[in-house]
Amino acid sequence: MTTSPHSDPPFLTLHTTVVLVAAVLIGLVAGGLSFLGGTPPALAVPAGLTATGGAVPVLRRLVR
Repeated sequence: MTTSPHSDPPFLTLHTTVVLVAAVLIGLVAGGLSFLGGTPPALAVPAGLTATGGAVPVLRRLVR
């Protein structure tokens, strides 16, 4: 497989991809645990979204 000299750069860098995937996984775990703990789904979803948003800046600094 050869690459042409005029190939486009990747849409997302590896760092960004790792941070976003890890943040989404953290949000899914937080939301899932909230739901399994008895929280209604209407409140577990914002809990997962909040965990995802809160994890992004932390992971951005940790993953290098």
